[in-house]
Amino acid sequence: MYKKRLHGWIKHIDFMLLDVLSIQIAFAIAYMVKYGLKNVYEDSFHAEIAFALCVVDILVSVGFNTFSHVLKRGYFVELFEAFKKALIVELGIAFYLFLMKSGSDYSRFMFVVMGVIYFVVSYIFRALWKMYLRRMYRKHKKRKMLVVAQKNAVREVIQGINADTVGDIHIIGLAVTSDDLVGQEIEGVKVVANAETVVDYVCREWVDEVFVKIASDEPFPEKLVSQFDQMGVVVHLSILNTDELIDQNRIVERVGNYYTITSSINYVSVGQLFLKRLMDIVGGLIGTIFTGILFIFVAPAIYISSPGPIFFSQVRVGKNGKRFKIYKFRSMYMDAEERKKELMEQNRVKDGMMFKLDFDPRIIGAKQLPNGKIKKGLGNFIRDFSIDEFPQFLNVLRGDMSLVGTRPPTVDEWEKYELHHRARLATKPGITGMWQVSGRSNITDFEEVVKLDTKYISEWSIGLDIKIMLKTILVVFKREGSM
Repeated sequence: MYKKRLHGWIKHIDFMLLDVLSIQIAFAIAYMVKYGLKNVYEDSFHAEIAFALCVVDILVSVGFNTFSHVLKRGYFVELFEAFKKALIVELGIAFYLFLMKSGSDYSRFMFVVMGVIYFVVSYIFRALWKMYLRRMYRKHKKRKMLVVAQKNAVREVIQGINADTVGDIHIIGLAVTSDDLVGQEIEGVKVVANAETVVDYVCREWVDEVFVKIASDEPFPEKLVSQFDQMGVVVHLSILNTDELIDQNRIVERVGNYYTITSSINYVSVGQLFLKRLMDIVGGLIGTIFTGILFIFVAPAIYISSPGPIFFSQVRVGKNGKRFKIYKFRSMYMDAEERKKELMEQNRVKDGMMFKLDFDPRIIGAKQLPNGKIKKGLGNFIRDFSIDEFPQFLNVLRGDMSLVGTRPPTVDEWEKYELHHRARLATKPGITGMWQVSGRSNITDFEEVVKLDTKYISEWSIGLDIKIMLKTILVVFKREGSM
């Protein structure tokens, strides 16, 4: 129970902070109503009470789990919850004043006015914030979920998931295992796969999570779940008798009306995700500023050497198969993509899973001399010092990428992926990553890249990200010293 409450207030810390802000606003207004336009915090007695109000409000939020299912509550229910919270906080501060023997020094009028204003302001803040979050979920933050179930259970599963979510789950398709209904619709959701094609569908499409409903008379789909785990996809299993499935990579979770065993390549806390995103935003802002400065010098050099756009954009495959446009300073000639097919035979990476050449004639200014030596040009300079990567800080700010992650594959590379390769897409792609700082120019075995990326995802921590970023800086400076 303690863990459940702890997770509840961490998950909704934004609402808790709004309530703390609300009670401070209410306290300041009540003070001004009583004593005129004065700063309540200049008075040491009332400043101490203001601090006590914050502590009491937080303790009530955690102790009474006041934000449990807050996004699923209706606005009338929220009105009642806001009133109940205000009443409990008022009782709490009254108890504090009693213990401190300060009750006689505190205005009863202020006490009542503060409670009323706190109730009204906190409700308004909660309602507005809920409206914003629900709108954001519907537009940007939906988790793309595939439902896998027998025909007779599909309708119930769709209704169960949609009935008890806040719009953050979008059922993108159905995989009916008992019948071949591909192309048909059930409850407005298209059947996109059957028992034989579901694994290939998940491997090739943008799927964040898979919900598997297993009937009581249906054998446990061990092979199917193993294949999803291999791809790094989050899997929710709605089944009974699951004790043998619980280990360090599986937890009990609720999805819609169902309790599930959820498996994932790694689990991180809300606090860790918040810190990673905060680090991305700060780093993205700093990187964007440097990008603007570099543009002043790089843009004319690129245009003079190879007239055309300064930036290069390309569709890449990101987290769980989501496609996005990546941005770079252009370091190649305009016809680079067309010439790539001609140069494929010289690719150092077998099976075409990545593209690397000993000498790439598409790079601006690069030439191979008659004696076989390679003369580097402007494009090589841009690439050697990773200057071409700087516009990707815009991708980081947009949320398509992270500072540290895995290399986002091109669409043609992704189409060649086998099941275990897809595990690389279980996290956001990054500007740098574990394999980049492990000798990216020397690694030509794609399986080694997959191994390093999977290791990064399964062992991820904020400390690991910081370590990789520091190594990246050292690698760039080492490259500078060797030139």
